[in-house]
Amino acid sequence: MQHEPLRVVVVDDHPLFRDGVARSICESDSLDVIAEGCNAEDAFDLAKMHMPDIVCLDISMPGGGIEAARRIGSAFPTVKIVMLTVSEADEDVTAALDAGARGYILKGVSAAQLIDALLGVADERSYISPELAARLLTAKRSRYAEEKAHPTDTLTRREEQILELVAKGLSNKEVALKLDLKEKTVKHYMSNILQKLDVRNRVEAALLARDRGL
Repeated sequence: MQHEPLRVVVVDDHPLFRDGVARSICESDSLDVIAEGCNAEDAFDLAKMHMPDIVCLDISMPGGGIEAARRIGSAFPTVKIVMLTVSEADEDVTAALDAGARGYILKGVSAAQLIDALLGVADERSYISPELAARLLTAKRSRYAEEKAHPTDTLTRREEQILELVAKGLSNKEVALKLDLKEKTVKHYMSNILQKLDVRNRVEAALLARDRGL
């Protein structure tokens, strides 16, 4: 059965770039750009008007992409937020994740990478550009080095099983089917796992799992 394409809003103050992103996204049969904007106010208004599946935001646009993410995330929690930016600054990555962004993608990715990232976010996965993810992992390693213990050591066997599947890219629904659990139960476990590992999202949790060899 053919599913309706996921509805995407793109907000960036550079028209040429925005147009290119929109065309790249529309190359996928699974995604459709339904509206475009150029500032934080546009982002909020378009999210309110269309209730899209995903909003792509530039960090440095007028009004601030992170502020827009915070407002949209607070008012419309079902809308998934992705930052598409040139900024590699740790503070911007941290602020974006804290504001509720599910994805942090660096401009310059290929159309295929962008589409894969957006589809992953739509499927309840988080995405951070690999080079940034590696840097976040290095920072986590440094923080735990003095303690002589790995953060995953605090997990129960069931939590380890779930994290191992998440690290392989499975969604909560897929994990539930694999382990014969309810999806709601998996979500509860994931909340505990993120809290125990002191990470913000599934990407950071998966990175720690891979570092541990889970």
